[in-house]
Amino acid sequence: MSYEAFRHFADSWGLLFMVLVWIGFALWAFRPGAKQHHEDAANMIFDESENDG
Repeated sequence: MSYEAFRHFADSWGLLFMVLVWIGFALWAFRPGAKQHHEDAANMIFDESENDG
């Protein structure tokens, strides 16, 4: 595959792939079931139920 062919592929399909991946990550982060997970992760540093050592 020549550089020009690879560049053309990356400019067209590569951009589309990256946009679709970005949309997928955004939808995954803002899905309805993720709220509790994000709240648990945000409050994890305040949990004193486990002893670190």
